[in-house]
Amino acid sequence: MRYWKFQKWMILALVLILLLPVTGRSVQAQSTKRSISITLDGNSINSDVSPYIIPGVDVTMVPLAVISQGLGAFVNWNHTEKTVVIQQNGSTMSLTKGKKTALVNGNNVDLDASVEIKNGRTMVPLRFVGENLGLQVNWNQAEQSIVMYSGQYIPNRPDPVEPNQPNQPNQPQQPNPGQGNGQQTQGLHGAWISTVANLDWPTTKSVGKEEQQKQEFTAMLDKLQTIGINAVYVQVRPAGDAFYPSQLVPWSKYLTGTQGKDPGYDPLQFMIDEAHKRGMQFHAWFNPFRASMDTATSKLAANHVAIEHPDWIVPANNQLIINPGIPEARQHIIDVVMEVVNKYNIDGVHLDDYFYPTSGTFNDDATYKTYNSSGLSKDNWRRDNINRFVQQLGQSIHAAKPSAQFGISPFGVWRNKANDSTGSDTKAGITAYDSYFADVRTWIQNHWIDYVAPQIYWSMSFKNAQYDKLVDWWVNEVKGTGVNLYIGQAAYKLGTSEAGWQSSQEIINQLQYNTQYPEVKGNIFFRAGNLINNPLGLVQALAAYYQQ
Repeated sequence: MRYWKFQKWMILALVLILLLPVTGRSVQAQSTKRSISITLDGNSINSDVSPYIIPGVDVTMVPLAVISQGLGAFVNWNHTEKTVVIQQNGSTMSLTKGKKTALVNGNNVDLDASVEIKNGRTMVPLRFVGENLGLQVNWNQAEQSIVMYSGQYIPNRPDPVEPNQPNQPNQPQQPNPGQGNGQQTQGLHGAWISTVANLDWPTTKSVGKEEQQKQEFTAMLDKLQTIGINAVYVQVRPAGDAFYPSQLVPWSKYLTGTQGKDPGYDPLQFMIDEAHKRGMQFHAWFNPFRASMDTATSKLAANHVAIEHPDWIVPANNQLIINPGIPEARQHIIDVVMEVVNKYNIDGVHLDDYFYPTSGTFNDDATYKTYNSSGLSKDNWRRDNINRFVQQLGQSIHAAKPSAQFGISPFGVWRNKANDSTGSDTKAGITAYDSYFADVRTWIQNHWIDYVAPQIYWSMSFKNAQYDKLVDWWVNEVKGTGVNLYIGQAAYKLGTSEAGWQSSQEIINQLQYNTQYPEVKGNIFFRAGNLINNPLGLVQALAAYYQQ
């Protein structure tokens, strides 16, 4: 019996000896595992503590120094409350250790991973922080690298041309929005160019520098044209301001750093000329009701609407909003738009989906009481305010310049079928009709707009709001109305963790799906910076697709 026990101990010892090299190799492999690298706009970001990935949720955690020093954001860590506040470009977020939600600009947003304390260092989720600061964040599994772009950075890339052919930019023909044949390659290929917070243009590096701003814009147009873009939708009124000399509203601070300061040239005229030189359409994009990106008024120009007409302004979600319920306020916005229509050779006027705020409290009780002469419910009264605005603006544009197209890009879901049997087969948390009070169907049926560009920013595999089902729904809405349909495509989602966005083929599949419908006259990408940054090889994929 003792002999058998001795044998068992000997066998166990031999097994342990045999395992030692394997264990050693495993430890060595872990110690030599490639560390995660981080770059922003082509520049490396160093971290004194190695970033790491939380298993299961695939979230990359980085120390606060990466956020403050690498991204240049303001960071404040409250050790007692275990809370970090991060601020940059008007965006504020608050993350607390152990909490599965963060506070972003006053709204609760779900987190995949909370703040962690490792070896005395505060670690935060890089993608969440980066994207909420307006950055494009891409993960390269093979290289174990995180590549971030600010939207202000335009990397130099060779034009996608055929082998052994001269390096010449593609020259697409000027599209005719009224003569689409259902083929995307023959229609309008647009890109939104965001100026708010200096997202796409001008960059923060060129603020106050006329020549650099001009160089950046022409370089952006050249790169977009190489991809196959033939129309640009440039945000000329980001927040109660102007990218042109106006008699009604102040110069935008995104040009010079100071609202009301003359940049020394007319950016709008320059942009129109440069677009038309390339045979590209230029559409003036207005954010109609947003007055300011924050609630502070101390840095607003004397002729800003919030200073001249404070009674028109409602604070909401840490922003200032022009109250759509006041007829004089709506007319002011129409006058601002018409100033551009009458003065500039634009191809169209474009509005985004910001009408009434979709969250928080919008205190318009007094306005409702004063102006609700028809006895409508508050929801219907709000929709009627927006309907009146859209109708009157469209009539004014068409009377002054019949050649100019007037269109709007609403939220991609009008209504869910659960709330309206004629709505789409979706389960969206917000809708154009119920949340923004945008009655898009009425605009289409009355032909108050020339085109509609719904923001269908979901993939073919996102079940709650499936891309193909939504395209089907919008096609049916415009059929026989004479209103053109352009699809808003989500270039900015490529490389994110949301279902379906792990390959640029998703965009190509969406464009191919559109071609079955003659009602779809083209598409518009959100946004220019995301196209140029080439997420997951989208530039080459689009160039090849459009050149078919």
